[in-house]
Amino acid sequence: MKRRSFLKGTLASSTIAVAASAGLLTPRHVLAAWPESAFEAENIEDAMSNLFGTADNKAADSINIKAPDIAENGAVVPVTVSTTIKGVSAIAIIAEKNGTPLAANFELTSNAKAMISTRIKMGKTMDIIAVVKSGGKLFTARKNVKVTIGGCGG
Repeated sequence: MKRRSFLKGTLASSTIAVAASAGLLTPRHVLAAWPESAFEAENIEDAMSNLFGTADNKAADSINIKAPDIAENGAVVPVTVSTTIKGVSAIAIIAEKNGTPLAANFELTSNAKAMISTRIKMGKTMDIIAVVKSGGKLFTARKNVKVTIGGCGG
């Protein structure tokens, strides 16, 4: 039984080595592209500009942010964003006072339901801003979350 496992492992490793040496498995093909400059931005305007190409936005009542009013641990704050806006192509979450405010970005297909759910890290009490992109325009909503124990070293 051990010999069979060894032979399977050797064959699998050899196949991967051949594919890598032939250039079939390179990081540019395997790893997804991501907006590095947006995630490294130190303020909201730069994060939105680097992510969407503009920081111009309009407040919208049709965006719903579900997050706790008081988060006991800022290291894991659950956030759900949903909207009834039609044609949503992206949803981003911004933690206003974090050192790097862009917490998450989701690209959606045309037939996807405009709802995302994740956990973010918050260093202190602040507004969470949901940014929804639809038809080339940005719509936003805010919710204040009080943090009792900071998740960013506080």
